Amino acid sequence: MAEEVVLLSYWASPYGMRVQIALAEKGIKYEFKEEDLLSNKSNILLQLNPIHKKIPVLIHNGKPVCESMIVVRYIDEVWKDKSPMLLPSDPYQRSQAMFWADFVDNKVYGHGNKLLFSKGEELEEAKKGFLESLKLLEEELGNKPYFDGETFGFVDLALVPVYSWVYAFETCGNFSIEAECPKFIAWAKRCVQHKDSLSKTLPNPHKVSQFLLQLRKHHGID
Repeated sequence: MAEEVVLLSYWASPYGMRVQIALAEKGIKYEFKEEDLLSNKSNILLQLNPIHKKIPVLIHNGKPVCESMIVVRYIDEVWKDKSPMLLPSDPYQRSQAMFWADFVDNKVYGHGNKLLFSKGEELEEAKKGFLESLKLLEEELGNKPYFDGETFGFVDLALVPVYSWVYAFETCGNFSIEAECPKFIAWAKRCVQHKDSLSKTLPNPHKVSQFLLQLRKHHGID
């Protein structure tokens, strides 16, 4: 009996991109069901993720798995027979990968979300925190091609969707991420150039920026 794999997500969601990349890396076929996040979330999304009512939701043989990095870990464990493994096998290295992925969620995405939907002093504070977080990640990356070393892994997957939102961040914050964090941009470009799963998944940054303008109007910001 064939496995049923369905992903509830939205094309511009960086969290959904994580799951799409993980599925692509493992070569898992799935059905993509796009949600209308602006005005009309589907009943199935509300039923399968009643706590947060957010995407992405992976439905595997009828069972929902929520929260993007939990979903990525689930994919890695369920399809452990499929290469590559996204988390290191060594317990200590795995703990470090999960630590930095959590840092990406709380700091990079946390400050980034505030940056996108703020003005004035709050915007400047969010921009400062966002750049400081990226610079710390640049230090952790060092001279390695990827955060896990020679291979694309868990932390890379957690962070790389930010690349699609770079132009949107720069437009809102009136700054250049490449000027402030050149190593981050070089790393992101390297990821996209060397991984088909990324080049086929990550949307055009200018298209994302246009979507952001609609989102800000929806929230009454512009």
